Amino acid sequence: MSFSFATWNINSIRMRAHLVLEWLKQHPDCQILALQEIKCETEQFPSLFEEEGFHCLVKGQKSYNGVAFISRTPLTLVTDHLPGFDDPAARYIEASINGLTLGNLYLPNGNSGGEAGFKTKISFFDALYRRTQTLLEAGQPFAFIGDYNVCPHDRDLAPGALSPDDALTHPKSREGFRRLLWAGLTDALRALHPDERIYSFWDYQAAAFQRNSGLRIDHALLSPTLADRLEKVVVDREERAREKPSDHVPLIVTVR
Repeated sequence: MSFSFATWNINSIRMRAHLVLEWLKQHPDCQILALQEIKCETEQFPSLFEEEGFHCLVKGQKSYNGVAFISRTPLTLVTDHLPGFDDPAARYIEASINGLTLGNLYLPNGNSGGEAGFKTKISFFDALYRRTQTLLEAGQPFAFIGDYNVCPHDRDLAPGALSPDDALTHPKSREGFRRLLWAGLTDALRALHPDERIYSFWDYQAAAFQRNSGLRIDHALLSPTLADRLEKVVVDREERAREKPSDHVPLIVTVR
């Protein structure tokens, strides 16, 4: 039996709760949705999802950041922070469901805050690498899904979409991503679509979506045992064409 999960940087859940609910109803096979940038405190997360029978786990923060899971079946909270990442921002939540562990992450952008801001980005990558080692040693299937704020390769961004010195393509950012792959994780989309230019984000400015001047910064990295079960990966580009959409779109992963 197949199992699908998805990730979506929603860029304010209170502004776009109706889009998320519609999407969930249109994708009944998606068992669990990971959201980033919910931009609200935990208690302000919209109640309509639980009213519709969904189960939610939320790590919120006033006005910024914030991550959440919306699931069709109950799920168990493992941790609401990334172990070893010494920062108060709400950027990580981890849950288990049906024998699968899912880490939902919103990695720092790295372009703001100067040298300290970029250092925070690399510190997150370092902590995520250590979490990878811990979960690999535990032996259970897992995935890290979310907004990584990194374009791993040049084919993951449209020509001219970013300045040459952007933190999303910085060599150390890409090194942090590659280190996770070297540890044994699989980039789900690239496993099935190795060479295609597929984007998950388009800026609101300069008609970026209409020109397809996009970025691939939303990723699903799978543990070896989960990667062996990979069936399909879909980027739901149509959501970007909705009225007042997020600047990101859902990434859906299906495993058997």
